[in-house]
Amino acid sequence: MVLSIGERIKGFLFSPSTTFDASKEDTIGDALKYFVVILAIYAVISAFIAAVAFSLFAAMLGMLGVPMMPLGAGAGALAAIGVFVGAIIGGIIGIFIGGLWLHLWVFLVGGRNGVGQTIKAVTYGMTPSLLLGWIPVVGIIAGIWALIVEIIGVRQLHELSTGKAVLAVIIAVIIPAIIIGAIIATFIATVPGPMFPRPTGPGFGGF
Repeated sequence: MVLSIGERIKGFLFSPSTTFDASKEDTIGDALKYFVVILAIYAVISAFIAAVAFSLFAAMLGMLGVPMMPLGAGAGALAAIGVFVGAIIGGIIGIFIGGLWLHLWVFLVGGRNGVGQTIKAVTYGMTPSLLLGWIPVVGIIAGIWALIVEIIGVRQLHELSTGKAVLAVIIAVIIPAIIIGAIIATFIATVPGPMFPRPTGPGFGGF
C-alpha cells in the first residue's frame, strides 16, 4: 500500500511502528521526495521567522539611533532567502551524512538490511523535528520524539531488537556530542584572560 504524504506525516507522528512497516519497500527516492516536502515546510517557516526577527532587530537599532545597513529593508528578504536555501541544502546533505554515520553503528549491532533502510529511518524520523521543531518548548519535545521515531525506524526496517536499535542511535548521537563538547571546552580553556589588568586601589581590592 502506497501512503500519501499526509498519511505518512500522521503515521510517523502518531503510529511510527506501523508506518515504518508499511514503508519497508519504499525506495530512497520515495523517502527523499517526502523529506523534501516536509523540509520545505520547515524552511519556509524558518525563513519567515528569520525575516521577522531581522526586522525587529533593525527596528531596535533604529530606535537607538544606529543607522541601517546599506541594503535597508531588503536585507530582511535576503536573510530569509539565505535561511531557506541553507535549510534545504543543509538538510539534504545532512540526511545522507547522518544516515551513513548511523549505519556504521547499525551494522555493528547486527543490522544487515542495507544502508538505504538506515537512511529511510533517519529521513522519516525527522518528521516531528521538521514540522514542530520551530515552536518554542514544543521543539524540545519534538526533538526527543524524533529520536524515538528514528529508533523505531531502525528497529522495524532492520528487524533488530529495541535494545540494539537504541544502542546504535544513542552511540551515533553521543559521539559527535562528546567531540563537539570537547572542542568547545578546549576553545574556552585556551581563550586568553582579560586584555587589561584588573584595576586596583580603593574600592577595587587594593590597599
